[in-house]
Parts: sequence; structure tokens; C-alpha cells
Amino acid sequence: MVKMMKLMFLMVMVLGTFISISSYSWINIWIGLEMNFLAFVPLINMDNYKQSSETSMKYFFVQVSASMFVMISFLYSMYLNNYIESMNNINNFIFNCAILMKMGAAPFHIWYPELVEGMSWFNNLLMLTWQKIAPMILIMYNFSMNSYFMIIILISMTVSGLKMWNQTSIKKILALSSINHMGWMMSMMFLNQSIWILYFCVYILITFNLVLVLMKFNINNIYELFSLMNLNKSTKFFFFFNLFSLGGIPPFLGFFPKWMVLKILMENEMYLLAFLMIFFTLLSLFIYIRIIIQPLIFKISEKKVSIKYSNSYFINFMNFFNISGLICFTLMYSMY
Repeated sequence: MVKMMKLMFLMVMVLGTFISISSYSWINIWIGLEMNFLAFVPLINMDNYKQSSETSMKYFFVQVSASMFVMISFLYSMYLNNYIESMNNINNFIFNCAILMKMGAAPFHIWYPELVEGMSWFNNLLMLTWQKIAPMILIMYNFSMNSYFMIIILISMTVSGLKMWNQTSIKKILALSSINHMGWMMSMMFLNQSIWILYFCVYILITFNLVLVLMKFNINNIYELFSLMNLNKSTKFFFFFNLFSLGGIPPFLGFFPKWMVLKILMENEMYLLAFLMIFFTLLSLFIYIRIIIQPLIFKISEKKVSIKYSNSYFINFMNFFNISGLICFTLMYSMY
């Protein structure tokens, strides 16, 4: 019965996203956003966590507040009678802030890491990937590469890099990493939407690989990661390769979309933005390397828990694609 309820809410959530991104009227966009987040709240409540109710209430209040500002901007644009073409700067500002709050981008990110900490890994995967589709596409509809979005991009990268330094929770590290990648994706929304879609698809693949391993071994903090990974050496190395890929280090797949983003920025003579994006991403990359180096160099005692040794061929296949993906994409790109 519980599985059927989860499936029903998942279908409503997916339907809400499709309604929101395919609508031509403001009211349908708002209805799609409401269906999306109202279907996600029961999924959070179904987790067997002590803080599930608190987490669902936090998510509800944040999303309702953002939806209220979205509705205010819609009503104001309808008052002007010409919709998007006649939205002035204040209306644009309200709409963009509300959508950025919905997807947890900095500086509207205060709720995001704490919320992710109180969810199961399955809901984390939805929060880090699917729940960003509708807000990001709505931002793309109303996006213009001005000083406002440049500041948002740089703040997202700076805040995510600095806040990662003292984190021991894997969930919070992935949440802050998601904020960093949102900055990269927003830099492409105005210049090249195809690259933005490619970046988002690669990000989903890497995040799926990471969450799959973390869910399998029920890992929540860095110490558990160090100790439990010693039980399965191949999975351990594949997991660390995914962290390299998430940071955008060649020869892994995550380097390809960042390479394309920097290429487009250079072609449009946005040299300062490209330099700052690379510099602030190094803050996050330092954290990934620190997580990887410690278990590879230092001897860490095994955690005394009974976990059945298993070798998942699906996990190995997905992670092998991550390693060989850069070669495939580079060959495909060189043909055109």
C-alpha cells in the first residue's frame, strides 16, 4: 500500500513538472509548480526518519513562500495586460528571486542543506535532480545575462565552496555541490541552451551514481564513507572517480560540460566571469580531493558492522560509463 502511495505521488510530481514547463499561461505554470511540491511533501513524510515531519514542514513553508511571490509577479504582469513583454525590473526581480528560492540557489539557499540532511537518499536524489527541472526552465524563459544573474552565479559558487570546508555530512556536501553546479548551468541559459541541457544530463548521471552507492551502503557522513568503503574496493574506487568527475577533472565525464561552458563564455568574451567561475570551483574541488586522499593514504579501521559483501554489476556499469564517457563525447564532438 505504501509503495502504491509513493508511486502515485511520484506520478503527480512528474505530471506537475511537465505541466509547468509546457504551459503558455501563468496560471497553468503556477498550478504545475504547486502540484510538484505538494506531491513531494508526502514523499518526505513517508521516510522512516525522526525529523521527517519537521523536514516536510520546512519544505512546505519555503515553497509556499516562494509560490506566493511567484503569484504576486504573475498578478502584476496581468495587471500590466502585456505579460512578459511589459514586466518591469521590479517584477522581474520578484519572479527571479522566487524561482531561485524554489530551487535553492544562493543567496536563497539557507533552507536547502538543512532540508536535504533530513531526507532519505531516494528523496535526496529527487531533490538534487528532478525538483530543479521546472524552476530552471522557468528561469531560462525569463533569463537575461545581466549583472543580477552574474552576481547570483558568483555568489552560488562562492557560498557553496566556503560552506563545504567544515562539513562532515555527505548529504550537505552534495547539496552545496548542487548549488555550485547551478551557477555553471545558469551561465549557459542565455548563451547556449543546448549546453545547459547537456550539463544538466551529465550532472544527473554523476549524482545518480553517487547516490546509488551511498544508498546501497547507507552512508551518511565522511567517517562511515571511509570505513564502509573498505569492504568493497572496486565500489570504493568507482565512488572516488565520481567525485573527481563531479569536480570536473579530466579524464572523467564531468569535465566535458564544464569544458564546453568555458568555451562558450570565451567565445562571447566573458573572460572575467569564466576566470572567477574556475577560481571559485577550486574551493569545492579541494573538498572532493580531501575526501578522496585521506582513505587512499591513511589506514582506517574497518567499521564493526555486519554488511554482506556484494558486487553490483549495475553500479560498476554506470560508473564505467562515467570513466569512459569523456572519450565518447569528445569523439562525437570532433565529428561536427
